[in-house]
Amino acid sequence: MKNGEIDAFDRALLAELQLNNQTPARLLAGRVGLSESAVLRRLRRLRNSGVIRADVSVVDPAVLGTPLTVHVLVSLEWEGTAALDAFERKLRARPEVQNAWYVTGDVEFVVMLRLASLGDYERFTREVFQDDPNVKLFRTLVALHEVRLPGARAAD
Repeated sequence: MKNGEIDAFDRALLAELQLNNQTPARLLAGRVGLSESAVLRRLRRLRNSGVIRADVSVVDPAVLGTPLTVHVLVSLEWEGTAALDAFERKLRARPEVQNAWYVTGDVEFVVMLRLASLGDYERFTREVFQDDPNVKLFRTLVALHEVRLPGARAAD
């Protein structure tokens, strides 16, 4: 589905779902000005076309025993296809990695981790960054607390 195929009703539905994907269709219908059956049809189309990639629940990390959020800026020695693919595979294999982005600028990757402790982060850095000859350097940003604006959607 292309950007032009998403109309104002679709955008309104998507905005509502990003706040709470458990909202019943009858409530969504009232909020976006469509019938319940039209909302259900649109949601099915948005899911089937891949616009809605997943329906997820955002869980409190402290409850899961991973209260520490760390963002890591990673610079690589080489950015060839094989090197990038290998690094991405390594990140995908680690449960601590919640998100990772290949970015432009001074670093190649921004990596978001959820961990139980700084000791766990030290182990992660040894296994993933320090033992990798392609990692030139990494910088660590430890989150002190999460700031979420009212009505803002959860982190991707």
